Amino acid sequence: MKVYTRLEIEELLARVQENEETAGKFFEVEMSVLSTLDFREFFEELLTKIRERFSVPYVWLSMIASSKATRLIHSFAASHVLGAQLGFVEKEVFGEILNGSTKPCLCNEHLHRFKPLLPDARGYVFNSIAVVPISLDGEPMGSLNFADIRSERFTPDIDTSLLEQLGVVVSICLSNVAAHEELRALAFKDPLTGLLNRRAMERALEREFERARRYKSELTLVFVDLDGFKLVNDSFGHDSGDDLLVHVATSLSGLSRGSDIVARFAGDEFILILPETDCGEAERFMKRIQAYLLEHPFVIREKSIAVQLSFGIASASDEGIDDMAAFLKKADQALYEDKARKKSSK
Repeated sequence: MKVYTRLEIEELLARVQENEETAGKFFEVEMSVLSTLDFREFFEELLTKIRERFSVPYVWLSMIASSKATRLIHSFAASHVLGAQLGFVEKEVFGEILNGSTKPCLCNEHLHRFKPLLPDARGYVFNSIAVVPISLDGEPMGSLNFADIRSERFTPDIDTSLLEQLGVVVSICLSNVAAHEELRALAFKDPLTGLLNRRAMERALEREFERARRYKSELTLVFVDLDGFKLVNDSFGHDSGDDLLVHVATSLSGLSRGSDIVARFAGDEFILILPETDCGEAERFMKRIQAYLLEHPFVIREKSIAVQLSFGIASASDEGIDDMAAFLKKADQALYEDKARKKSSK
């Protein structure tokens, strides 16, 4: 049996005490988010507590762009606080970074491979990183990340059991938050198409407009209207008209990015809110949607009907756009001009 010296015993006791203090800090973080049922509050509380209790200079979230959680967050959780601490990454890239593992990853060399996890335009400078995978209802949604300027802060030989426990707790809490948010979302959904309704769209647009102004980032609004919708209603009935609206809504949602917001404005009018997108990119995106709808016609009673759209585009940086109402009006005016051009060319 090994006999420990007094110095070794003191060092062992010091490590035990340090581990107990660390476990206590993790417990505080976990308790602070257990009762939270709001995405924005949940993430802000989580990141703030971690930064305060562990004195970590960089704490942020990386979200898989195609995940369910990302879609919910874009609908309900965007804020200037969260936006500065939130990065988006493609699912395949995320899997490559972690080599397919669901365990926490600690690293202090070859850090360039973690660059895709960083929030856009964040000048993080660090020499060690801890990446803690998190999930929503069993589906990988991204990671909670810690980074430090000190290379010895997160080394591969450190025990990750507490980090792994934190990842599990965060994932469980996320499921509760998501269930609550989805229930709340029912009040903001258009019952026919499942898109955001006008009320929810206006909330989202106001939020994105304020964020674009604050960070001087691109934000484009597209007003969309179906051509010949009344003819479909008159010829085939309102049920077929409803089916056509669902067809278009599904196409718009399916072709949009996870960060885009698609809403039904009224009748056969739709709104697309496109963050980090300029007018040229929005124009090309709408051309792709038009081409897709022509390639995938709407079928009524074995009759194929080519779906055509008119649209108007406005940018938050356009002259005279001082508020959300002016933003909507500018896109609506552009839509009117597009429809007028089509009529005059016939």
